[in-house]
Amino acid sequence: MRDQQILKAVKESLEILVTKAPGRAIEVRIPPYAAVQCGDGPTHTRGTPANVIEMDATTWLALANGEVNWNEALDSGAIHASGVRADLTEYLPLRMLP
Repeated sequence: MRDQQILKAVKESLEILVTKAPGRAIEVRIPPYAAVQCGDGPTHTRGTPANVIEMDATTWLALANGEVNWNEALDSGAIHASGVRADLTEYLPLRMLP
């Protein structure tokens, strides 16, 4: 995928995640493309969030498409997650991306 295609796929899939998991308890970071807040729980307003998930775009898009599951990616070190709510298992996969 070209950079612009990756950017578009990451942003569109994160929009779907926010729709499926409204809220601001978890920050999901896909550098350098985007970051969103989602998930039910205490609202994060400033500073470093208590629940942070970070991964590269390839891992995120594979999770969104159901090509890899959360635990596999976490165990392999492809996902860096901290906080008690830093788990997106119940929301993935999102849908098949074009």
